[in-house]
Amino acid sequence: MYNIRCLNITNNFTRGNLVYKIRSCGKAENTQSGSSRFEHEGRGSGGGQGRHPPWLKGKEIGLYYRDRVKAKRAQTEAQIITLPENVQHKLERVLNSKGFYEKLYNSQEQAENTNRKLEERYSYIQDAQFKRKFLNIVSGNIQENICKALLQSSRLERNSNLDDTLLAEYRSKISSEEYESMLKFRLRLPAYQERSKILKLIKENQVVVISGETGCGKTTQIAQFILDDQIEQGNGSITRIVCTQPRRISAISVAERVAAERTERLGTSIGFQIRLERVMPRDRGSITFCTSGMLLKFMESDPALNNYSHIILDEIHERTTEIDFTMALLKLIMSKRPDLKVLLMSATLNSESFSKYYNDCPIIHIPGFTYPVEEFYLEDVLEITRFKFSKHIDKYKQAQRDESSSIIDSYIRRLAIEKKYSKNVIDQLKNPNREDLSLDLIEELIRHICRTKPPGAILVFLPGVMDISQLHKIMMRNGQYPPNKYVIYPLHSRMPTVHQKLIFKEPPNDIRKIIIATSIAEASITIEDVVYVIDSGKMKYLKFDLSRNVETLKPEWVSLANSKQRRGRAGRVKPGICYHLYSRARESMLDQYPLPEMLITRLEEVILRIKILQLGDVQSFLCHVMDPPSSAAIELSLKLLRQLKALDDQENLTPLGYHLAQLPLDPRTGKMIIWAALFSCVEPVFAIAASLSFKDAFYCPLEDEATARLRKLELGLNECSDHIALAEALRRFENCYKKGDAGHFCREYFLSFNTLKLLSEMKSQFAQHLCEMKFLESENPSDRNANRNSDNVALVKAIVCAGLYPNIATVSKVTRGGIRAWTPEDGSVVIHPSSINAKLFSSHPSRYITYFTKQRSTSTYLHDTTFITTPILLFAASLKNIQKEGKNHVINLTCSTSKSITCDLRTAQIIQKLHEEFNNLITYKLTHPGTTSWDTYEGDLLHAIIDLVNQKDTTVGFPETRDEGG
Repeated sequence: MYNIRCLNITNNFTRGNLVYKIRSCGKAENTQSGSSRFEHEGRGSGGGQGRHPPWLKGKEIGLYYRDRVKAKRAQTEAQIITLPENVQHKLERVLNSKGFYEKLYNSQEQAENTNRKLEERYSYIQDAQFKRKFLNIVSGNIQENICKALLQSSRLERNSNLDDTLLAEYRSKISSEEYESMLKFRLRLPAYQERSKILKLIKENQVVVISGETGCGKTTQIAQFILDDQIEQGNGSITRIVCTQPRRISAISVAERVAAERTERLGTSIGFQIRLERVMPRDRGSITFCTSGMLLKFMESDPALNNYSHIILDEIHERTTEIDFTMALLKLIMSKRPDLKVLLMSATLNSESFSKYYNDCPIIHIPGFTYPVEEFYLEDVLEITRFKFSKHIDKYKQAQRDESSSIIDSYIRRLAIEKKYSKNVIDQLKNPNREDLSLDLIEELIRHICRTKPPGAILVFLPGVMDISQLHKIMMRNGQYPPNKYVIYPLHSRMPTVHQKLIFKEPPNDIRKIIIATSIAEASITIEDVVYVIDSGKMKYLKFDLSRNVETLKPEWVSLANSKQRRGRAGRVKPGICYHLYSRARESMLDQYPLPEMLITRLEEVILRIKILQLGDVQSFLCHVMDPPSSAAIELSLKLLRQLKALDDQENLTPLGYHLAQLPLDPRTGKMIIWAALFSCVEPVFAIAASLSFKDAFYCPLEDEATARLRKLELGLNECSDHIALAEALRRFENCYKKGDAGHFCREYFLSFNTLKLLSEMKSQFAQHLCEMKFLESENPSDRNANRNSDNVALVKAIVCAGLYPNIATVSKVTRGGIRAWTPEDGSVVIHPSSINAKLFSSHPSRYITYFTKQRSTSTYLHDTTFITTPILLFAASLKNIQKEGKNHVINLTCSTSKSITCDLRTAQIIQKLHEEFNNLITYKLTHPGTTSWDTYEGDLLHAIIDLVNQKDTTVGFPETRDEGG
């Protein structure tokens, strides 16, 4: 057998048609025949999980571990790839017959000279229609577009006959018994008491800020006030109102409610439009409720908003990226359209700042319509429950004392002097664990409410899904909540809609409802029978850590605005109680409002929207938003868009960027679906892109996680890929849906029926977009010609990887807890427990993992992962250069997870030529949109690439090792 010692032994491994030569750090010492002692690592008798062979003694043990580390390092750093002879010959034959794109080469040299005029740089584009549209977008600007739009006729031209018709209809309606019944309810709303003041302010000002407490009626009433007033004034034909909502569900539910109050069906004077769904109202004398993103979409074709008389932005205090973007854009439009009225509606949080942003425009405040809510804090809860925190002291936590600790200590001393609370409370407030989330304390408080308080639902706010799951288990196991007396509902965004709706059902009088929820219950929904609220004081914020280029999802203290929203949930039907699980001292240190989303998220989609709307230099436009993002954050997103080749060095849209900006997708998933059309494998890739951009259809039941994981693994088809599982789930759902058995399938595999239905509709939407862009010949995503390669799993993985690049991690270690990987920005990372790949122990198919997102919480987690082979990486990555190294050549990739891939000269030349020719093909197809010609050189080249990605990878799996703290 071979005992690895020092330098320069080469081990050959063969699987399939690929041969890899892994250069190990060691010399061979032929000590005995048979299998290598190195094979005992993690497998042989006595080897255990990564332990040394039992026959080694003393210094030999140390040398063994040293050599193993060196061998691992060699596996990571130097890998020699040789393509099979028949594949090499086929690739060379295709590449040597080039000529179809030869005319591009000289033109490409011109195109790369970015100092030339745009027309000259893109002189090689022969498609006149595409060239005109593309150059118009790249060279145009918003100010000129608004001026041009204003010269065109508006759909809101006065029509006296229509004015009379709308007025007659309105007068007939308001005299009906049904309308009068609805009006009685509306008259009780605080907003109705302010109707005349609101209409007067709107008449006298172009912009008005309306702030209102929860339940005041601003969302449902303000737009109706304007519409009814304009119809009564004889202006119905020139009135068209659009009101934005931050969420899809809000746009639909508000539209339905307003239509009901007007005793109409949706589609008369009231309608809604969201992605994939719409019920449009009549063109004039109407209100359309839509998402903020839809309004931005309207602006692409109607930059002056000629077709609208009033724009209402609701819930602007949420400060989403789309809200901030829209507010900045409206400032540009308003200066050219003094007749356009803009209303900004906010909770009573920071309305003054919105007024200031719009040149101190007037504010009107509407009081709320809630019952009084009594508030208790941590010190009160400890007095009530007599709860005691763990005495375990975390030394690291003790060392992290800051200014807030001093303030809280001072507050505790004052409480001790005042003797308002017992000694136990003071002792517990001194405990360093006092501000940790304690599910045991929450359960004690729930039990106290159930024992001592009158009937009423309990709503518990927790930071995340895992906390909900753990509290639910505690309550189920302790036997204090029998089903004949209590009904417990979890509530979070990943639950199926049908399960979410159960929380609105009022149980029988002798059963108390308990809802355990994330922050989704703060504003998106209102549960009418809630009387008691338990506020943990924590919520998970998704932020982007600029310094580490990673998203973070950690529990943090809520803002006062969040706290106020939570308290308000308790006073909807009668006086309520809110228990805050933080002290009054902590409350005094909470931020007023959460940070605007634009300051804590990536900006790629924002930048593409800036470009497609022709708003000019990104930095210049974003400095005019309400809270501008940092220059570093902007530059990081610009860098990614340049890596994707969506922008050039001068920050202009490229042809690819132009297409990506047209799609309702993140640029990475947008790239995937364009590549899918090119390679004719649209169904699986469309399914993956829809899932990544919208919502994962998988959900994890609180008491059956193991079965749910097995079902997901089954859908993964043994491909070590979450993305393949997403595609397979939607494929089977659609087959079952045709047979009428989709509901049973969803229950068996723990999938959301409604989410899968929407994902299926999104696939059709993608096909419509790509058909309009001429990349597909049919709007049917199941079209046979568009799916000739849909069964090729390696190709699907390659396209996913190409879209997600440079999101690549390298496997570094396999532990009992799963796989550890490495990225250059973060060092050690782990695969998230929800992934199929989280628990691959002693074997994995390759060294490389591509992933959709990377989030930092308790660890740095990779979400939505797929193992990819070296040939796939060679296809997806950008080549940096090729260098000679001894007898071999090294392909250096721009991706820094791998130093290099070593190969012979012939293979290096083939890979380089293949990249060059494929890039030329992409350039041609993007600038001359059309379907793939599989019976021409174009098809031969794509088949050659498919042959490359289909090659099997023989990367040696790392031995299973114990996790020893690193």
